[in-house]
Amino acid sequence: VYIRKNPLEIPPPSERDWIKDEEENFFLQDPDRKRAALPQPFRMINKLVMLVFENAMEIIERREMLQEAQKLKIQSTKCFPTAEFQVTGRANCLAVSGTYIFVGLSMGLAAFKVSDCKELCAWDAASTEICAIHASHLGTEHHVLLAVDEMGLVWLFCFHRESFLLIKILNEVEDISMQSTCVEVVLSPGGDYTGVLLQGNTKAWLEIYQLPKDSWLKEMEENSGAAAGLVCRERRSSWTSHRGHKTVLRLTFSLQKSHVSANNADAKLSLPVLLLKVKPHKPVTGSSFKSPLDALKEVDDDSMLGLGYNHLIKASQWEQHEAIFCSIYKEYLEVIDETECKEEPPRHATFHFLLPSWILQLRPEIKVQPDVPAGICVHWDGSHNLCFYSLHPLKGRADSDPKPDVVWPCAAPVVCSAVSFCSRYLALACEDATITIWDKHLGYPLSVTTILEERLIRSVHFL
Repeated sequence: VYIRKNPLEIPPPSERDWIKDEEENFFLQDPDRKRAALPQPFRMINKLVMLVFENAMEIIERREMLQEAQKLKIQSTKCFPTAEFQVTGRANCLAVSGTYIFVGLSMGLAAFKVSDCKELCAWDAASTEICAIHASHLGTEHHVLLAVDEMGLVWLFCFHRESFLLIKILNEVEDISMQSTCVEVVLSPGGDYTGVLLQGNTKAWLEIYQLPKDSWLKEMEENSGAAAGLVCRERRSSWTSHRGHKTVLRLTFSLQKSHVSANNADAKLSLPVLLLKVKPHKPVTGSSFKSPLDALKEVDDDSMLGLGYNHLIKASQWEQHEAIFCSIYKEYLEVIDETECKEEPPRHATFHFLLPSWILQLRPEIKVQPDVPAGICVHWDGSHNLCFYSLHPLKGRADSDPKPDVVWPCAAPVVCSAVSFCSRYLALACEDATITIWDKHLGYPLSVTTILEERLIRSVHFL
């Protein structure tokens, strides 16, 4: 009989018995997995479909998170139109003054009431297209309007008692060949002054007008009172006549209509006064003075900087200096055609109306009002100088080319400028990407900012 000496033991596992990677989680899978497994081409397709599905779920979750974040942010208020008004033709521009909306149309002007958006009156006597319009409230029911048509003509209107009163076409001339075109119109706050930038065939200039709004208010009241008296007398005579009732009503209605047309055609108001006619500055050339005394005689006083005309540098000295410069840096200079390097006179200017400040010192006999402009500042394209002009010039100064009362020279040509709503701060942007904020009341700069990158500033605004 065979008897085992040692007890029965379980043998240690060998490498052959190790679980393979594919069968690691075999106890969690279908026991019939081998039978349900897809063949090779379809298993690859299954993996790709699952990968696309997982990526799609990640994109969906990411978008849901962004939507939740957007909901937490402050949403801007959406504004929808509450009313609309119908116009005849095409609306090119509009301006709001008081409780009225003035619209420039493809054929004339139209006035609407802000409260109900109903058309009050229209003007199309000249059958011209209005491209730009500016309006200002003069008080009570009076408004001043400046409209620019497609031909560049500036029409000056006064709106009174729901009717347009044409006062004058500012740049109208008898000879059409001498006709100038309006480039820009600026109406001062309150309607006391207006500036018109005009361009001719070869030159440009700026005209500043004073609007006699106080005289307009008196004249319009007198004209409306006289017209109302005329209507009352005609009505009284019509009642005393032996005509029928229908005839009387027809006569009264016709007189009321003729009152409006007469108010448009026959009312004559005071014309605006030309204060200044500012032209571009002439380039600085060689001096023609023989001695320093001759140059000093041309200087008005020593309280301000001028435009640089009264100097003692001869034209020959500048030519020699330019020749020396060109000979030294000849290899760095580009060859430019002589016809291209000729300087053309500037064709555009930027100007602003300024309230009284310490910059412009007015004469003692002038009464200054704090809310009425006392001067303007002008800079022409390509010019280094910002020029200030007083709106209280001496008599006979409008026809000639006036000298600026104050000149601010800048290190680079002034590109654009802006004036704050309170008219105290002035922003100047130059070609070297430098922005300077000036305090006009105190006369010194508050800040100077330079954009490091090579950028060209196109416009500057106060917020």
